[in-house]
Amino acid sequence: MQILAINTKVRNACIAGDLHAAEELLTQEIDTDPNNYSSYANRSFVVARKLDWERALHHAVKSVSIQPSLIGYISKGIALCRQQHFQDAMKAIDLAFMFTDGDSNVAHFLLLIKAILMFNGNQHDDAMMRVQELADACPDADTLACRVVEAYLLVQLGTRASDDARHNEAADHFAAAIKTGAFSSGLAIHSIYEDLVVLFGWDLKILWQTTNQKRCHALLQAGKLEEAVESYRYMMDMSDDSTKADCLHWSTDFTQECSVLCAYNGDTAHEASNYDRAIDLYSAAIKLDSENDIIFEKRSRAKLGKMLWEEALLDAQKVVELNPSSHIGYQLKREALHGAHRYDEAIDAFQIMLSKMDNAPETHIRKLRQQYLSPSEVEDDIRNAIHAQLDDSPLRLLNTSIGRLCDRDAQMNIFKASTQYKELLSLTMKHEDLHLQHIEEAVGMYFRCVMLSHRWEKKEPLLHDIQEKAVYELDPVGGIIKLQSFCKIVRELGYHWAWSDTCCIDKINHVELQESLNSMFVWYRHSALTIVYLSDVPPSSKSGALARSVWNTRGWTVPEFLAPKVILFYQNDWSPYLDDRSPNHKESVAIMQELGDATGIHPEALVAFQAGMSGAREKLKWASTRVTTRHEDIAYSLFGVFGVRLPVDYGEKKEMALGRLLQEIVAQSGDITALDWVGKSSEFNSCLPADITSYQDSPCTPSSLSEDDIRTSVSSLQNIVAVELASKLYTMLDNLSSPRFTNRRLHLPCITFSVTEIRRLRHGEETYRVQADGLHDLLITTEDKLISFSVARPLSAGKNFLLVCPWNRSFLELSDPADDRRSIDDLSVLEPPLHDSFGGLPRDNEPIDMESHPRALRLIVRLGQPFSAFLLARQLSGEYKRIASDRHIIAQIKDMASIHDMMGSIRTLEIS
Repeated sequence: MQILAINTKVRNACIAGDLHAAEELLTQEIDTDPNNYSSYANRSFVVARKLDWERALHHAVKSVSIQPSLIGYISKGIALCRQQHFQDAMKAIDLAFMFTDGDSNVAHFLLLIKAILMFNGNQHDDAMMRVQELADACPDADTLACRVVEAYLLVQLGTRASDDARHNEAADHFAAAIKTGAFSSGLAIHSIYEDLVVLFGWDLKILWQTTNQKRCHALLQAGKLEEAVESYRYMMDMSDDSTKADCLHWSTDFTQECSVLCAYNGDTAHEASNYDRAIDLYSAAIKLDSENDIIFEKRSRAKLGKMLWEEALLDAQKVVELNPSSHIGYQLKREALHGAHRYDEAIDAFQIMLSKMDNAPETHIRKLRQQYLSPSEVEDDIRNAIHAQLDDSPLRLLNTSIGRLCDRDAQMNIFKASTQYKELLSLTMKHEDLHLQHIEEAVGMYFRCVMLSHRWEKKEPLLHDIQEKAVYELDPVGGIIKLQSFCKIVRELGYHWAWSDTCCIDKINHVELQESLNSMFVWYRHSALTIVYLSDVPPSSKSGALARSVWNTRGWTVPEFLAPKVILFYQNDWSPYLDDRSPNHKESVAIMQELGDATGIHPEALVAFQAGMSGAREKLKWASTRVTTRHEDIAYSLFGVFGVRLPVDYGEKKEMALGRLLQEIVAQSGDITALDWVGKSSEFNSCLPADITSYQDSPCTPSSLSEDDIRTSVSSLQNIVAVELASKLYTMLDNLSSPRFTNRRLHLPCITFSVTEIRRLRHGEETYRVQADGLHDLLITTEDKLISFSVARPLSAGKNFLLVCPWNRSFLELSDPADDRRSIDDLSVLEPPLHDSFGGLPRDNEPIDMESHPRALRLIVRLGQPFSAFLLARQLSGEYKRIASDRHIIAQIKDMASIHDMMGSIRTLEIS
């Protein structure tokens, strides 16, 4: 559509932007015909485009003065507008309407020019509204012209916003320009609307391209990277080959800049664990360059962080395709396959990754390979972790999933076939310490074992009853019901392995039986959980039922409730005792208090018990009321409690079994409190009891002195006792060796007192009056037949009796290094100290002033207190035997000042 009358050469020069040539041509026309008003008006257009507004207005006025015309007033309006004479410009355009000759197209064109001039006069909103109203009001007119003008003006608004760094606003203007539809007709608008190009210099030929490019940049500058990419892709998709060729350089620069920004911002989002944002940004970068393996690698890692395993795997595969020689793609594949639980494939990918690293030309990658362990190396580490874990587990376990009894080889094979094993094998870490820690944790979790503590009843299933069979498929009769219920409970709690002493030990195999009995405490100790089944406690029982249960009388149950860290009590219907559904009944104050009251064990000791020799006498008291089916078990059940390993020999009789245990306790610890008992002597050694029941009575604890009493006594002794002699006695006692007990012979350091007279009091009673040098007279009751004698009626040669005070180093008041190491972790008993059973010690916590009250004199005071004595009879062979008594023998030194006598009576005696 051409409204302006301009000769072709001038028009072409204006369209081409050669304004100098166009002005020369028009000057020639004016020189030829000075009254050619059109030439003056056209020269005004050209000069206006050169921004020479004064000349432009001069030529426009000249044209109108020669002859008023459409073209003259248009040129005048343009020149006035540029000189900011906006009202006069509008008047000039209005006068131009007088020369349209009723042509609606010309009128329409003038209205568009008027809107453009309003826009140039900074009345942007009014100008845009006029163009839109014009398109709406004149549907039969050239609406495309309206859209073209609207688009161009929007581009101008966007450009100005970009120049002012208002990038979001600019992007909106450019997007609106594209949406106007000015470019959708496929027509060459730059040819159709040449007059707009001539008048204003608009480059309509590349307007669509320019608009899209400006929009891409505005979105990029606004940080809307994904939208910038989408805008770019839209532009490229809509461009023909010629346009693509024209913007090739721009396209290269833009995609590079946008890709860098997307990747950088994606990395930032990834580091902040904003995986969704990172994935979106990496995806935007991939749309710009789908052949960049690094971007696919980054997106794969972000998807791994999001646990989008299958999507991450696709990106990892793309990395492999784009860079097949690199190990990175296979590394990502392994991680994605592992996350998707496709462990076999993950291991294959990992092996290829290692191969790629081995063959990499880069030295740093081959060096990096050394940080990884191969699957075979991981298998070795897992195997070692399994062996370490099973070292503290029973030899056979029931698999709760299939209900079959498995030895250790079978346990390992089941684990190797499990998903957990494949997961562990495929999850290989670079740092060995973390790798090993993870393996140990995973293996420990899989092989967690639940132990059963119960009372044996009739028809308990033995090893041969369930071997090679599925427990769940056996007839539910007798003890099978209990075993099936136990396994189901364990399985429901999430454990793979269960153990019961009825069927998980080959009791015919002596070696296995001995290993099992010696390891029982350790097995319970390292169990994940111990379930106590109370078959005689009905559902909904009240507190006290546990204490009355027969389970609470059995010998083997002592280590079974002391050793575990986690324990649960179940009633006979397999419901939790007292309906306590907490995960550990050792944390239940009510249940532990009830158990403590029933057993005589302090609740804190029940919870925090540690095996060992400390508090031996008290531990023996705990077991003194227990019963076992096999008599020797009363001793064997305590092996773990005291932390000893001894041979198991059923048939040796309980005296011998108990004797071997007590001998080991004294021999290892030097603790002689195990000698504090009343009852019958053992055939093993006369200083030991024949039966565990001899420990039922509380240990002998004669009355003790307060610190004030000791100080008073020390003060009185200073006047009658030579400190030098007291110090010598102290040194002699300090140098005494610890008790030794081996081959049934006890070598006991003690202070001895020769018995000078034994006299039976009444016929029919075994009570004797005993006199000994340096001691007050005392009474002894014993079932042994003692020969009465006196000074006047002496014993035959080689025979004599001694009353002895077993030596206790605590009298020396020396600090014990072991005391400094004790903590709640070493706790075994929580009772008053038992080391003073054979002599009184102060129980006050008062500070001791060793400078004013020397230890030697304090020792004399303590030796003068009542003590629990042994009556020993010398045998022809030279050793001594202890005379058993049904009551504690309490003796006391007559004269604390008789140090000479005591110094001559310090001996180590051999007792058989």
